[in-house]
Amino acid sequence: MASTVTSGAGARPGYGQLLRTRGAWTFLLPGFAARQPFAMLTISIVLLVQHTTGSYGAAGAAAAVTGVSMALFAPYSGRLADRHGQRAVLIPGVLVHSLSGLTFTALALGHAPLWALFVAAVPTGASVPQIGPMVRARWGEKLQDSPLMTTAAAFESVTDELTFVFGPLLATALCTTVNPAAGLVTEAGLTLFGGLLFAARKSTQPTVTADGHARVEHVSALRVPGVRVLIVTFLGIGSVFGGMQVSLAAFTESIGEPGLNGVLYGTFAAGNMLSGVVCGAVAWKIAPQRRLLVGYAALALTASALWTAHSVLLLAALGLLVGMCIAPALITGYTLVEGLVPAGARTEAFTWLTGAVALGQAAAATVAGQLEDRLWGGAGFLVPMAGTVLALGTLIALRSRLATRPHSRTVARGVGHRVPVAVD
Repeated sequence: MASTVTSGAGARPGYGQLLRTRGAWTFLLPGFAARQPFAMLTISIVLLVQHTTGSYGAAGAAAAVTGVSMALFAPYSGRLADRHGQRAVLIPGVLVHSLSGLTFTALALGHAPLWALFVAAVPTGASVPQIGPMVRARWGEKLQDSPLMTTAAAFESVTDELTFVFGPLLATALCTTVNPAAGLVTEAGLTLFGGLLFAARKSTQPTVTADGHARVEHVSALRVPGVRVLIVTFLGIGSVFGGMQVSLAAFTESIGEPGLNGVLYGTFAAGNMLSGVVCGAVAWKIAPQRRLLVGYAALALTASALWTAHSVLLLAALGLLVGMCIAPALITGYTLVEGLVPAGARTEAFTWLTGAVALGQAAAATVAGQLEDRLWGGAGFLVPMAGTVLALGTLIALRSRLATRPHSRTVARGVGHRVPVAVD
């Protein structure tokens, strides 16, 4: 299928040109609405369970079960979407997720034992709709053989981070000023509404044949060595998200200003979003593999300083810097997928990476919660440091596996070196 984007010779790929892609807005707006609840889920669980149990360890563990469940099931959701169409996966998924989230809320308010919360957390996490990977796959359907694909990767990462600016703020405001359960109830409702709205846009979803098989041969994305390296890299990024969510909540609670939690996390996410905008606007001449190494080293360095912060202003400044280092790593990682993974497995690859972030976030939330309960206030910030340093060591040791396929065409535009432009 030919690209639906037309441009003059030598035109520089950019956001304006990307957003003029025919039909893009029909899935962008519903996609934004549908992915917003995901940014509310973990913090809503943490605040609700901490309120009902009084323990950040229990809250982090409940959030971790949700994250692990999502990480395990997300790739299968992506594989099913590749083979049977996104609508077939989304509609039952959002229904199960909304019902599971409300069940979890009722159990928490009823002071059910922790094991019952874990049981309810499993389907809640497993059914999280994979909107981000699905939107990326729709861009791939629209932008085949177009250098705009890397600009689209940057745009999607910025959109993800925009949701993480508003999501935690909204969830925290609802949980602290309305009711501790208001965050999860709102998340369930928005998931149902946004997910069904996105699923209704059938015309832009990647095409599958009548027998339910995609037009290209299916190869598991996990068989690609570079994808496994990126999974470890994204696990480290998830450790930053999870460690900061729990530790910021504990910090603001300790100073008697729980409402600042959303502000501090929003500052972190805002740094992520702003650096993502810049990454998408730059015509990079540095190879993406090298950009990932340099950017990840900066992330590990800044994350290692978080535990030293003992004031709101210093923590906000450090959080902003950490956020600014995350977006380049995320964008470059998603861009590398295009050169590493066959076209028919890219939605699955994107969900492996999304799942890795969720798994890292879950593990970090659990460990950070235990550290906050058992050690000093702020000990949870050691988790982002450990996660990023370990992932950086793996990335350095296995960087050769990120070399893209030699027959792929590259264009040094958008987010960086243009790696293959086949459909997602």
